[in-house]
Amino acid sequence: MALKTQIANFHFDNCLMNGSGIYCSERESLAKIDQSAAGTFITKTATLEKRLGNPKPRYFKFQIGSINSFGLPNLGIDYYLDALADFQAKNPEKTYFLSVAEMSAEKIYQVLKIVQASDFPGLIELNLSCPNIAGKGQLAYDFDSTDRLLGEIFTWFNKPLGIKLPPYFDPSHFDQMAEIINKYPLVFVNAINSIGNGLVIQGQKTAIKPQHGLGGLGGSIAKPTALANVHAWFTRLRPDIAIIGTGGVSSGQDAFEHILCGASMVQVATALGHQGPDIFARISQKLESIMADYGYHDISDFRGKLQYR
Repeated sequence: MALKTQIANFHFDNCLMNGSGIYCSERESLAKIDQSAAGTFITKTATLEKRLGNPKPRYFKFQIGSINSFGLPNLGIDYYLDALADFQAKNPEKTYFLSVAEMSAEKIYQVLKIVQASDFPGLIELNLSCPNIAGKGQLAYDFDSTDRLLGEIFTWFNKPLGIKLPPYFDPSHFDQMAEIINKYPLVFVNAINSIGNGLVIQGQKTAIKPQHGLGGLGGSIAKPTALANVHAWFTRLRPDIAIIGTGGVSSGQDAFEHILCGASMVQVATALGHQGPDIFARISQKLESIMADYGYHDISDFRGKLQYR
């Protein structure tokens, strides 16, 4: 049995990886993921300059999930490109992911032009879903702006690019965004980012400080929405656009369900933050066991083959 997978022409020995934001802010954390059973890692979402993010407390774990309003803290694009160059030199056969974002279209172009000019040979994820930036809406909820942005980017950007998307909740929104995505040479979509603007209360106070307590919901509470989004994209996007499933993955069964809905790779976020990189070995072993029970030898045997009642 194999957990091998592929995105575009890039091959991975294991379909599991971290979600951007967890165990990826510094070289030391990335090294722990690199040494684990995960097939690869993705960096913290990088902006042009270092960002401190939102004031603390900005993360809280509750019984069925987590809420966060980190505000894109990161060490800047130059730090992550330098770190990736070091990892790539040590492991030239591996493919890594670089995550990037910015607060405006012009700054997105700037950060992508830095990546374009670099020697980074891996996959780039453009995060169009930043729900926890005060005063900033999520770009991917503005279909016209997303279309214009991608149209401009692909006039000059020629490295393998994917996009991270927020959750959508209406079939018409999936249809509209799929029409846009299918126009461009994207190699993957990542669904989903956290479910924005949740509110968790402790006693009589908000659980987190930024934005009057509003934050992104992750963990098990997000899994049903994540699965719905993964399957919606699988049924709407070109077959050559891979899907990375993210949301509520803490077990082999969770990973199995994401793949069943159409995911080629599966990211672990909230659970990774609480259980550490050893979680990848545990999920891998259980996923292989579930596959054996069903008689599957490879994830391609069941990817996207969700059955309807």
